[in-house]
Amino acid sequence: MLAACSVVVIITLLRHRTAPEDEDPSETPDVIEYMTMWIGVVYAIVLGLAIAGVWEGRSAAQDHVQAEAVALHEVSERVRVYPADIRDRIRADVNAYVGHVVNTEWKTMADDGRMTERGTELLQRVREDVTDYQPKTDFEAQAYQPLLDQVTAADQARNARANSTGETMPGVVWFGLIAGGVVTIGMIFALQIRRTPRELVLAGLFSALIAFLLFLIWDFDAPYSRGVTASAEPFLELFPQIKG
Repeated sequence: MLAACSVVVIITLLRHRTAPEDEDPSETPDVIEYMTMWIGVVYAIVLGLAIAGVWEGRSAAQDHVQAEAVALHEVSERVRVYPADIRDRIRADVNAYVGHVVNTEWKTMADDGRMTERGTELLQRVREDVTDYQPKTDFEAQAYQPLLDQVTAADQARNARANSTGETMPGVVWFGLIAGGVVTIGMIFALQIRRTPRELVLAGLFSALIAFLLFLIWDFDAPYSRGVTASAEPFLELFPQIKG
């Protein structure tokens, strides 16, 4: 933001110094003012849509984490009707998977933008624990299918989380956002702004706002690896025994 302000102010001062002595900034054609207004309106709409899109992606990423944590918690709770040895084994494998996600996989997602093979293996172990057990009583049989459904829900949430680890904005969109910002700020100079403190402050604040909004879009574009990220808090809330 400071860089954007500095560039605009420096260019304005240089332009003012090199401008012809008979130049009159008040003689800006009306058509230029009209075009500048519409360029600003269109670019504001594009920026708003981009911010809404990346924010929705960030919210969806957090929802995937919440759904995965809830499904695994349900698995851990519903196995209470199983024999003690089976129940303890499933819960131990669920805890091992959650611990890996919180302590290892989350850092890999943030640093490399990918999931870990170990996490996939641990979730597969939970699935095998549930599917390989043959219910001995009607009560256990009634809990069997809901347990399978919760494991499937956890697997689906994990796949959705994997699809959200990378950047969502295509390169062509970034080209349009940056080019649009350059054009929008460039129209300030087409209006022949003068070197008055008021106009310099307004030009600097305008360029800083655009720089901030572009940074905001970039920050939200990778939900798990940048400033305002989706967190692993749902896992820690539902599995307090796991150390984050």
